[in-house]
Amino acid sequence: MTTTDETVPCEPPVAGSEIDTLIGSLERQRRTLLWKCSGLDGDGMRATVGRSAVTLGGLLKHLAVVEDDMFSEKLLGRPAGGPWSSVDWDADPEWDWRTAAEDSPEELLALWKDAVARSRAAVREALAAAGPEQIAHYTNARGQSPSLRRLLVDMIEEYARHVGHADLIRESVDGLTGEDPPNPPAEPTV
Repeated sequence: MTTTDETVPCEPPVAGSEIDTLIGSLERQRRTLLWKCSGLDGDGMRATVGRSAVTLGGLLKHLAVVEDDMFSEKLLGRPAGGPWSSVDWDADPEWDWRTAAEDSPEELLALWKDAVARSRAAVREALAAAGPEQIAHYTNARGQSPSLRRLLVDMIEEYARHVGHADLIRESVDGLTGEDPPNPPAEPTV
């Protein structure tokens, strides 16, 4: 199945299956982040609130890294692609946050959108293989390997935290507020 903007759920179904609910929740967070980060110039992407160093550009770059880490690397066991593969994360653990200011809004959005597309494909692949019970290739320090279900919940949590940051930053830039992007596409059948 090819995923297009028309087939990506806008939100979880009211009474859907487990996987449709998880994916719908994740896609709602992704859509909200995209809305909060769109239509800004470089200054808007580098804006901060108070003493925080978190920026919208940093959020996009960080979440692009997390998308690839969670679904390409942890779930499927694929090596990191560029630009992540060239980063010495031990020497520069804040690389994604620090270097976002060097990228244009268009570069940041493209980087994030490409990572999301890879993640969607990885999730479809895992679902086709074993459903939400698919066990990840990753093993944690306690010798445990999470299921796709757990990785989806972790990613929803990651986005929810950062969408809250994006809400505050975007409001400080130009007053944009709201919980959901205006005019969502018609609810697709997933």
